[in-house]
Amino acid sequence: MAEAVIVSALRTPIGTAFKGALRSTTIYQLAHHVVANAAAALDSIQIDDVILGEGLHGGGVVARHAAIESGLTLVPGLAVNRHCAAGLAAVQSAVASVRAGMDQLILAGGVNSASTAPRTMIPTADDWVAWYPPTHPNQPDAPNMDMSITVGWNAAVRAGVSREEMDAWALRSHRNAVAAIDEGRFAAEIVPIDTPHGLFSVDEHPRRDTTMEKLAALKPLHPEIDGFSITAGNASGGNDAGAILAIADEQLGLPALATVRAWASVGVDPADTGLAPVYAIPKALRRAGLSLSDIDLFEINEAFASMCVATIKLLDIDPDRVNVSGSGCSLGHPVAATGARMLVTLIHDLRRRGGGIGVAAMCVGGGMGSATVIEVSAS
Repeated sequence: MAEAVIVSALRTPIGTAFKGALRSTTIYQLAHHVVANAAAALDSIQIDDVILGEGLHGGGVVARHAAIESGLTLVPGLAVNRHCAAGLAAVQSAVASVRAGMDQLILAGGVNSASTAPRTMIPTADDWVAWYPPTHPNQPDAPNMDMSITVGWNAAVRAGVSREEMDAWALRSHRNAVAAIDEGRFAAEIVPIDTPHGLFSVDEHPRRDTTMEKLAALKPLHPEIDGFSITAGNASGGNDAGAILAIADEQLGLPALATVRAWASVGVDPADTGLAPVYAIPKALRRAGLSLSDIDLFEINEAFASMCVATIKLLDIDPDRVNVSGSGCSLGHPVAATGARMLVTLIHDLRRRGGGIGVAAMCVGGGMGSATVIEVSAS
């Protein structure tokens, strides 16, 4: 079986949806930008496919559109959608194809433009209303249009995560992200992008002025629910971004940044969506022949601070090894791009530390979870 290695890992800066620097940048422009930048460092004749996760668009295969715009006319494209893990699933699919010997070089990642996504309207008895594709059949304990309950609140209740713990984790996330920005840690992974509002080169979602006092003052999203403690401050943001990795057969001889050791996805009851990483991480580690103690760094997406804290609690993970450069509460959650963004950041963080083993994991709308294990050799 061929060994699959990651030879390139890059992303755009993450914008705040509807009001940020990428508010006028379409998903096609984001896709073209990351694909073209990744392809520029490679022999385009060797590229077999482009696989991109996309969540808010469909039908046009953004990956193929980006391939053509990037001059890769002979390279096909594939759209992948596993909700929040779409970008992660795209990379997993690419690795599987390379390992199977079907392809030698694939560009894989995810793109998300919440700002420019089309809005679908459906008729009701009296009017037309906005419609979004549901992640799962509606349930009383897991409404399919309110993830603050289905993911955030349910995870907090099941794992006993307090409002103070959520806010403290959100504050830590912002501080870690701001430190990463100030120290230039993202410079190696970000490819700045020209926008109608100027050159965009720095993640804009983290808040430098966040404090526990400010977070504690925010009102819960559902005050009518007794004890409800999910707020805008301890939840992820709505965001725009693109991220991409180049997956290659090691026999091509391209300099490797990382090796994909294993991955796994799981299904859980939709009401337990926030706890899905608790099952996906051990499953992926078993496939890799590793244990939690072998892992140097974790990226656990902060869809809500509660589900990240719950995962750490239930798996007994050292929090100092988790999201060292921020995550969803600070950097934001550009849904279809987030999984790929996590892998990009994880690879570069491990390289700065001289190598090691990392896990990127996330809960996924509809009662799913996914995790990928990578290894970065000592430099």
